[in-house]
Amino acid sequence: MKRLREFKATFFKALANPIRIQIIDELRNGELTVNELKKRLGIEAPNVSQQLAILRNNNIVITRKSGNNIYYSIRHSIIFKLLDETKKIFNEQLIDIQNLLKGLSKR
Repeated sequence: MKRLREFKATFFKALANPIRIQIIDELRNGELTVNELKKRLGIEAPNVSQQLAILRNNNIVITRKSGNNIYYSIRHSIIFKLLDETKKIFNEQLIDIQNLLKGLSKR
């Protein structure tokens, strides 16, 4: 169980960056190169490469080389379900905040 907890902590630490989450979301529809990600994210290539290296070192993305291009894709597509569930939690928290604000405005 200790190994599992350590894996989870390391895994979530790898996701703990908005740019890395954005990269994962961009890879939902298939593999992309650093230059394609750079254009989509509006971020300089070295920063994209740095974030991809973290994702790759944590086995979240994999690579495929074709000619001079390296294509990045998601290793396990189940990560998209995890991010979708996280979005649901976020939306529920927003609803809770809205209800709280409505309650305060009625006073």
